[in-house]
Amino acid sequence: MSEKPRPPLPPFTRETATEKVRLAENGWNTRDPETVAQAYTADSRWRNRAEFVTGREEIIAFLTRKWKRELDYRLIKELWAFDGNRIAVRFAYECHDDSGNWFRSYGNENWEFDDDGLMRRRHASINDLPIKESERKFHWPLGRRPDDHPGLSDLDL
Repeated sequence: MSEKPRPPLPPFTRETATEKVRLAENGWNTRDPETVAQAYTADSRWRNRAEFVTGREEIIAFLTRKWKRELDYRLIKELWAFDGNRIAVRFAYECHDDSGNWFRSYGNENWEFDDDGLMRRRHASINDLPIKESERKFHWPLGRRPDDHPGLSDLDL
């Protein structure tokens, strides 16, 4: 049974890869595990830091845990490279824990898509940097990053 395609579809151009990255960023900024999981194949395989996740049910469980501890989460993704059905991105997100400690997490992801534009592989390497609340750079209201908010390169991150 084929799933509904999620354009843009591979093979990617610079324009469609950039669009795919922004759509992924927008999805993750909803902080809604069920919505985010729909962008991945039913048998999608992830490596996120040292955790390995397989399939939508595990993705939903992973994201539910993540956003229960990473509060006021705001993410920016930026295209790094693309070829055929693969995209590499760099990203940064800011959040705080339940004690009010703020962090900026930096990372890189390698993505592989199926023909319907669903992500079947996601490999993420992430490093966390404790920051003071006064050092935050992501100040938009929770949800989608506004189009006029600077990206990673503009913020010199």
